[in-house]
Amino acid sequence: MAMTRAIVIGAGIAGLTTAVAMSRTGVHCEIVERRTCPAGGGGLQLSPDATSVLRRLGLGTVLRDATRPRTRELRRWQDNSVIARTGLGSREAPYCTMRRTTLVRALLAAVPGSVHFGRRCAGVIDHTGGVVARLDDGTALTADIVVGADGLHSSVAAQLGTVPIRYSGHSVYRAVIPAGRAGRLAPSGVVVWLGPGQHCVAYPIDDGGSINLVFTVPAAVPPSAVREVETASVLRAYDNWHPAVRGLIALADRFDHHGLFDRAPLPAWHRGRVVLVGDAAHPMLPFVAQGAAQAIEDAAALAGNLDDFARFEAGRRPRVERIAAAARDGAVEFHLPDGPAQRERDRRLAAGARPQVGALR
Repeated sequence: MAMTRAIVIGAGIAGLTTAVAMSRTGVHCEIVERRTCPAGGGGLQLSPDATSVLRRLGLGTVLRDATRPRTRELRRWQDNSVIARTGLGSREAPYCTMRRTTLVRALLAAVPGSVHFGRRCAGVIDHTGGVVARLDDGTALTADIVVGADGLHSSVAAQLGTVPIRYSGHSVYRAVIPAGRAGRLAPSGVVVWLGPGQHCVAYPIDDGGSINLVFTVPAAVPPSAVREVETASVLRAYDNWHPAVRGLIALADRFDHHGLFDRAPLPAWHRGRVVLVGDAAHPMLPFVAQGAAQAIEDAAALAGNLDDFARFEAGRRPRVERIAAAARDGAVEFHLPDGPAQRERDRRLAAGARPQVGALR
């Protein structure tokens, strides 16, 4: 079917990148976002595949201003010894870290269509003449297709099939601190400390001016919502960890705390004139730092397959499901208790075996 107009539900990285990619093929996009302003958040990591997509879309400027860590180090929780070190990216295909807001703003500036903030999609009606997105204020938007890019709790995905969201058993603390406070503790690359039941990560953003911090903890019950917690709570959760870890925690004024969720694969990512991308299609735990990158890859793949959503899904689903499975495995691989299995994992990584998991985003 010919595509000239699209409605994108969600103005996060998935929705905005999809709108930019489709606009490059001549499709006019309107974007609907339930938040009243662009999404915030801390840092994120972008793999070379994702940065290559952004370059092709004309967003090379935001990548030039991003931080480009050269290595990822896996370290022991108690003595800070290096288990393994891996190179990241290249000049031609860089591995980048940046603030989420930096990328969102660059994408917003690149979107030629309209973005409606503070509007919620109440339902999508697909019929032979097109598809209608009804908003909560009674507005009806009509287009050739609707793209659901509205995240884990997607209202568009709910119309395609119901698969329960599942809690991972882990919650996470996040903060961004000025690098100037950290002194020798400031990491030059991505550093991941592995420990019994939990792990943490630190990496530079803002061209090295800030450090993104992420700390997991096991939790039988997730926080009911994102909330701020005092630094002392995180220090208690990381009692007996190496001073390098506890020193970084102590530099934060506060942390945001929330649960980690995903869900089993949906039966399909599309139906008729409606298609899903990003977390709406395939939410994944952050243990391989691939959520944003996979949303960006989705956007490019969808823009190249607007005439065949089944081909888009068939091309993307195997890769996405492998990465989502690796993310779930990370909850075990990163959190092995000290002992034989942990020592075997460390020997395997030290010998140069490819890690099964990456790092928190």
